[in-house]
Amino acid sequence: MVRGGVAFDMSRVAPTVSGLIEARAFDGGVRIGALDAIDAAQLLSPIDLQCVKAAGVTFAVSALERVIEERARGDHHRAAAVRERIEAALGGNIRAVVPGSAEAAALKQVLIADGMWSQYLEVAIGPDAEIFTKSPVLSTVGLNAPIGVRSDSTWNNPEPEIVLVADSHGRAVGATLGNDVNLRDFEGRSALLLGKAKDNTASCALGPLIRLFDEGFTMDSVRGADVSLTIQGTDGYVLEGASTMREISRDPEDLLAQAMSEHHYPDGFVLFCGTLFAPTQDRDEPGRGFTHKRGDVVTIASARLGTLVNTVTTSRDAPPWSFGVGALMRNLAARGLLTA
Repeated sequence: MVRGGVAFDMSRVAPTVSGLIEARAFDGGVRIGALDAIDAAQLLSPIDLQCVKAAGVTFAVSALERVIEERARGDHHRAAAVRERIEAALGGNIRAVVPGSAEAAALKQVLIADGMWSQYLEVAIGPDAEIFTKSPVLSTVGLNAPIGVRSDSTWNNPEPEIVLVADSHGRAVGATLGNDVNLRDFEGRSALLLGKAKDNTASCALGPLIRLFDEGFTMDSVRGADVSLTIQGTDGYVLEGASTMREISRDPEDLLAQAMSEHHYPDGFVLFCGTLFAPTQDRDEPGRGFTHKRGDVVTIASARLGTLVNTVTTSRDAPPWSFGVGALMRNLAARGLLTA
């Protein structure tokens, strides 16, 4: 816990972050020292036992890019031509449509008649949001950790997002930043490959810290948040972009409710809210668009949430995920932190 720039060890208050959140036990702890004096390389992901969920296609631009991936069948060479056609047909309409509204239903019928309907448009403007499991419990990585893309992916990108942190009742208690690393070629070939596109070793980064809601930072702060992205390659390539939550199609509270649905999350959950950012800037050749290269430094920042920095590698070469639930229980037991 960080209060007034000072870090506190909270393990004797509650042995896990999910336990702290569930008990709202944010006071006390053993003083460690000034946060500025702590080596940032020591900061792990700020969550532990929470389920990691994500909402997809929550911005109009993101919806268009998913349709492009689908129509291009994951082939980046076809993306530019498909993008031009899709934007000409949809660009002026989808941004103004409220998901689940009568206008959305009417637009759906028009697009079906024109042969332009897509499963991605269904979750973009239909009544039900896309909610999926991004990453297993305890598999997320934190500030300065390597992030991974599959070694056999040729079209992929970061997804800078606001991530809500919720308790077991689905009530948001705070927010952090996240990188929902995505493989566009895999998902573009088939939506049924979403698991392979999203859930890979080191493919989910969170941090640097969770900012808890209080009088000065509320859900309205999330609704108005801006998120910036910078990618710096070892080849001199630089890409900059920005995303604003003001353009999200579904309210964060609605996304939380849809993620909660009829589930039970005894240790709470976190929810990626989606991204406006979809990189289309060419990197190697005209029409190729963007894809990661090893060594890319990805910086995601938001004024109220800090800065999350990670360096790209392959999931094959990233440090293996070996600290699971069993390892956590053994660790807590050895430290005398488990009680009946």
